[in-house]
This record gives sequence, structure tokens and C-alpha cells, in this order.
Amino acid sequence: MAYDKEFLAQCSKRILKARMSLLANHGFYGLLLSHMIFAIDEKCETAATDGERIYFSPDFMQDLSDKELEFVLMHEVMHVALLHCQRTEDRHNLTFNIATDIVVNSNIMHSLGDDPKKITLSKYGEAMHIAPDGKEGYLYTAEEVYEMLNQKLKSSGIDPSSLGNGSQAGNGGNDSDSGQACQNKKDAYGNKQGSGSGKKPSKEQGSGVSGTFMDDHSKWGSLPEDKANELRDAWAKRLDDASKIVSILDPSNQCGSVPLCAERLLKDIKKAQTDWRTILNEFVQEEICDYSFSPPDRRFSDTDFFLPDYNETDATEVKNILFMVDTSASMSDDMIAVAYNEIRGAIDQFGGKLEGWLGFFDARIVEPLPFSSIGELEVIRPYGGGGTRFDIIFQYVKEKMINEPPACIVILTDGYCSFPDEAMANEIPVLWIINNDEVNPPWGKVTRIDPNIEKM
Repeated sequence: MAYDKEFLAQCSKRILKARMSLLANHGFYGLLLSHMIFAIDEKCETAATDGERIYFSPDFMQDLSDKELEFVLMHEVMHVALLHCQRTEDRHNLTFNIATDIVVNSNIMHSLGDDPKKITLSKYGEAMHIAPDGKEGYLYTAEEVYEMLNQKLKSSGIDPSSLGNGSQAGNGGNDSDSGQACQNKKDAYGNKQGSGSGKKPSKEQGSGVSGTFMDDHSKWGSLPEDKANELRDAWAKRLDDASKIVSILDPSNQCGSVPLCAERLLKDIKKAQTDWRTILNEFVQEEICDYSFSPPDRRFSDTDFFLPDYNETDATEVKNILFMVDTSASMSDDMIAVAYNEIRGAIDQFGGKLEGWLGFFDARIVEPLPFSSIGELEVIRPYGGGGTRFDIIFQYVKEKMINEPPACIVILTDGYCSFPDEAMANEIPVLWIINNDEVNPPWGKVTRIDPNIEKM
């Protein structure tokens, strides 16, 4: 259907008005929406995104009040910012769709004062936001909620594949699904709340999924891989930039409405547990035959031996260390905060004479950025949340750091992943910092940290 200019202008005006309202009253979302393109799509049943554009069904958009339109815009841009469009992988679509909606809606509701009316649409009712364990979805990643949903289905004797694997609008089902059939699908996941009730489920209702509205996820994964990878890196920066801008303009976060998933990026610094000076000095001595890390001991200057001098008055200078922090779904926010702050502690212990790169990885690499001070480190923010692969670290070094390879690689992780062959390290020494006592890397040096250290 071809839409006349007047209709498109009216839609455009409403979207721009909603975005301006969000920018003024809930700046975090408004800033993120400034990066989006908007479109009308009659094939879309409600609203959708592919990671680059936000699409609206014309009928759905006309049914929304101005405040409801704002919520839907927040919902779609949070899917984009959290890279949900790229994180389905081999998971069951319908289950993952429900999990991501629970996480997104709960984060939005929490940032708007925990008022369920703020995520309620008059035609659809209160949007789902409670995880299967009865707690708010903002406490979890989408992958964690997905596993809870799977466990709920299994305990009920339901095979997820029997529910279909579609990702269409309004109900998470296929195009051919009737409204009642789609409601039956949601009921299988424990839906306890009727349309339009606007009330939280009581504890007596059990720990099922609550809420009704779901958007259209059928466009997820539709972008070319190179475009998706480009946007992945771009959104890591956009999410961080928006968090920092709102934090600066409104430290109390009364007007910024930063959701908890973004606030986690700005956690208070924790004290490092590791004696990095001892660990890196020993690691350098044992593994790295480049004594430029330390000044020579002049007592041996006239001999055939060249030994490092560990004069306590002169801080050892350590350069070209590649730190890689695991941000996969198995790493909780607290674990990532501990790992991130271990590196900060290392710089502090070396009196600023520690230089290198900091990067993050899950099933993909977030490009490592250089640092030589705590100030430079603090502008590099964690990002990730998918699966885990160690081999991509070494592949990245081989392909992207060929002109300036790291002197050693320090990997902070829980280790729950298959370890690649040692040959992939290409003789670059590797130090594994493991946050548990269960995983034992088959090669490289290993030290351990406690992921549950209390905040100082």
C-alpha cells in the first residue's frame, strides 16, 4: 500500500515529537534514539527493529497515545542497544523473544520509577517484565531469563519446538497463528496476566511470565554480517556515551532515566585483589625474554648475563600487555566489574608505568583500545553478553596486531569455554586470570581471583 505524503508527514511528526519528549525527560533513551532511522511498514503487525531502523505498523501507531508511543520507542531502541537482534544464535526464537522483552520492559519500568503503568498499552495491557522466578527481569541478562524459561517448559513437560519457532509481532508466533493460538503459546510459558489489567501478578499467581505485549522480532538477524558487526561496535560506544552524558548532566539520575543495564557500566571502582606487581614481574621473568620491561642490574653490566634490576625505588615499567576481559553471558555484572577493576589496580600498583590495550570478548571481539593511565582505562567500558570463544582473541592478534603484537596476553575469565590449541598463541605468553577453582586451563600460566569480593 502506498501512503500519501500527508499521512507519512503526520507519522514523522509524531515520532519526532516523542523523541524530543524523551530527550527532554528521559535523556538516555532520547540520545540513543537519535541514532535510529524510522519507517512505516504495513507488513509489521506492531513495531519492529532490525538493528538499524525502527518500523511501525501504521494501524498500530495510530492506536498508540503519545506516552505509549514513547514507551514503544524506548522498547525498540533498547533491543538495539543491547544487541538483542544479534544474540539469538541457535536459541529457540519464541523463547528468546520473550526473554529479551522481559529484560527490556523491566529495565524501562525500573528506570521510570518502577511504575507498571509506564509500560502498559491500553490495547495490549501491561507489558511482560517479570522473570520466571518471580523477580524483575532487569536483574538478569536475556540469556539468563531464556534458561529460566526453558527450565519452566521442561518442568511442565513441554517441548519448545512444539510451540513453533516464529518471531512475529504481538504474540511472538508465526504469521499463520491465530490470536488464541498465540495466547496459548504464551500461556505455556506461564503467562498469568490478562490484557489490560495493569496490575503486577501477586506471589500467589506463581512465577510465570506476566504481561501481554510483544513486538515484532521477525527482522532480527536480517542485516548483512558486515553491517551487523559495524553496528555492534558502534552501539557499544553509543550506549556508553549516553550513560556518561546523562550521568554528567544529572548525577542523581532524576531526569536521565538510565536503566539498570546501563548503570552497571558505571559501577563504583573496587579494590584489586591481585598483587599485580609480583605476578607480572614473575611472569615477565619466566615467560618474556625482553628485558626492556625492566632496567638492567648494573652489577652485572660487565658480564655475559643481563638481569633485571628490581630496585624498589624505581617502578618496573611494563608495556604492550593485552588485557582481554570475558563479558559473555556466564560472567555476571559483578564478575565483570571485579575483572575490570583488577586491571585498574594493576595500573595503580605500577605507579602508572603499565601500558597496553584493553579489550572485551564473548563470541566476538570488542576492539582493544590502548591505555597508559587509569584515566584512559576508565573511558573504555565493558560490553558483551553472548557466548564465549577464546580462539577469537588469538585470531584477532594474528590479523589485527601484526605490526605491533603484544608482549603477552592476560585473559580474565571464568574459563567456561573450550580452550584452543596452544599453537594459536603463536608463542606469545598467556596468563589466565580465572575467577573460580573449577577450571584449569591446559596451557599458559594461571592465577585466580575471587569474583565475590566486597566493594570497598
